[in-house]
Amino acid sequence: MSKLVLGMVGFGVVGSSVLKAILANGEIINARAGKQIVLKSIVVRDKAKAAKKLADMNANVALSTNIDEILQDSEIDVVIELMGGVEFAYTIAQRALKAKKAFITANKAMLAYHRSDIAPLASGLPVGFEASVCGGIPIIRVLKDGLSANHILAIRGILNGTSNYILTQMQQFGKNFATALKEAQNLGYAEADPSLDINGGDAGHKLLILASLAYGIHAMPEDILIEGIADITPDDMEFANEFGYVIKLLGIAKKQDDEVELRVHPSMIKKKSMISKVDGVMNGISVIGDYVGESMYYGAGAGGEATASSVISDIVAIARGESAAMLGFSRPLEEGKLRLKDKEKIHSRYYIRLYVRDKPGVLGEVAQILGRHNISIGAFLQKETDKKNIATMLFSTHHCFEREINHALCELENIESITQKPFKMRLEDEYE
Repeated sequence: MSKLVLGMVGFGVVGSSVLKAILANGEIINARAGKQIVLKSIVVRDKAKAAKKLADMNANVALSTNIDEILQDSEIDVVIELMGGVEFAYTIAQRALKAKKAFITANKAMLAYHRSDIAPLASGLPVGFEASVCGGIPIIRVLKDGLSANHILAIRGILNGTSNYILTQMQQFGKNFATALKEAQNLGYAEADPSLDINGGDAGHKLLILASLAYGIHAMPEDILIEGIADITPDDMEFANEFGYVIKLLGIAKKQDDEVELRVHPSMIKKKSMISKVDGVMNGISVIGDYVGESMYYGAGAGGEATASSVISDIVAIARGESAAMLGFSRPLEEGKLRLKDKEKIHSRYYIRLYVRDKPGVLGEVAQILGRHNISIGAFLQKETDKKNIATMLFSTHHCFEREINHALCELENIESITQKPFKMRLEDEYE
């Protein structure tokens, strides 16, 4: 049996899991690949620490602190980047492809900024990135291959397990955000610095990768609407429960005529929808194609073993000669007519939370301001707070444009009756 020889950069949780999978399931991996998969060398920062891990695994793999040893080794066919970061990881991709080696990465941040730069460098060399989005869910292959007969009308995904765990704890057990976040950190679901997870950045990186495959759109994170979950309160959860919603951090892509709408933000979605039932640290993605209709993909979105499973799937695809450097399309879809929708033109229903002085006439004043901006109220809930003479007003609206809701909230923030900055969240309807 011929060999496929690998060099790996990074030996953390995912890298260790990749080696463990090769050691534990090597026979079946080799049979499915049609080649013997050999991990020859690993580039690490700390050789002593890595050597101990290899000894514990009873594995015979060369260690190096010099990336050149992998890039200049003529026996190595594939470079696997599992170290994280953006610019240095991109440099590794560039150098690997220039050295005529296939490249595999799990690095969604690097791909969010450089995916459109990598494909031309590859010149037909395989590039695998299945592990970059949603860990063990094979969503990249679904969009590249499984749904290739379809125009993708919409994608809605729970793309970050940490934020989903926090929101599940808040919704189901009445915890506030700080308590749920601390619990997630104690359980190892959230980093000491959880910023990328809770501010929507991680989900934004993943959405951009999916949008490249679905639409050939090469937007940057700064180009799309990204909001996080840190400002969500038990009041918001109470309103959601009262009116039959759950709150999820969603990555959303929608094709409408010649525009593609890309956004990441917390959303209220109906409890009856399939994606609303994705709880805890799990991920779920709904994809709607014009021929297939809606299909749903569910599974572990992170963790060493789930991510390693996707890395191995790329290795097997390369061994079979099936993988190509398709981080978008060689020619833009729709003859290049698709463009990114302006954030201000997003059309949605909204939820608004206001803390107001509990006195006559405030509701009328609020309704008058909303009306001036073409916003009508759908549902309304008012409750007392633990602060004297302060009440909470919770609204849902009918459809309006993002620019209208933003202008209205700016006006509301400046009136004397409003005691805190207004908060908004979108209500995500089923795709029509």
